[in-house]
Amino acid sequence: MAIKIQIKNFNLWYTDFLALKNINIAIEEKRITAMIGPSGCGKSTLLRAINRINDTIEGVRTEGDIIISGKSVYDSRADVEVLRRNVGMVFQRPNPFPISIYENVAFGLKVNRIESKKSLIDETVEESLKSVLLWDDIKHKLKKSALELTLEQQQRLCIARVIAVKSQIILLDEPCSSLDPVATQRIEELMLQLKDKYTIVIVTHNMQQAARVSADTAFMLLGDLIEFDKTEKIFTNPAKKETNDYVSGRFG
Repeated sequence: MAIKIQIKNFNLWYTDFLALKNINIAIEEKRITAMIGPSGCGKSTLLRAINRINDTIEGVRTEGDIIISGKSVYDSRADVEVLRRNVGMVFQRPNPFPISIYENVAFGLKVNRIESKKSLIDETVEESLKSVLLWDDIKHKLKKSALELTLEQQQRLCIARVIAVKSQIILLDEPCSSLDPVATQRIEELMLQLKDKYTIVIVTHNMQQAARVSADTAFMLLGDLIEFDKTEKIFTNPAKKETNDYVSGRFG
């Protein structure tokens, strides 16, 4: 498998607080990689570093590098807007825009001037909604407000919005934390379908979810990467005592 994301000797500070300590991970393409660990361990910070969303926070500084498809995202010549288009983010709570379902998916196409011809925008909207298994449910409601959808449908819509702009990588930050168990199962099934086309990195507090959907798992603790390996090994035969204590429920 080819390496899609290479995180090398990466440190991140919030002003004087060292939140990430010398992180090294190689994430393979077209797989699901999970990041687990207790609250405050740095997993969401690391996820947001991949598409530089942390840059919007005052006092953040970094050392080391993150390389995607052979190119440094922290290079002074890197186009952050292009980066965030290629590396889409889906947050804990669904955050559809308060506009129509259609305009939510078309938004990125228009703002980024990827497409202006209506017929091609229509086609992309349909393809993106089909990709997240939402088209059949809402194809007759495209002009309705996205806020009328269920939470699960809103989260699928947010994923469709990422797919529409041809993102290669999908970052999911606790995407099921506000969903019930049935909706969670459906989002997990969707992730497993999407991994054949996209590189997916998910932060989750739900260890069972990590075990169900991911191929590889990173365990983080207090800003350190304690262990990174195949998910099955992390959960059945971890190399580090801290990992074993966490996955067996002794702490966290």
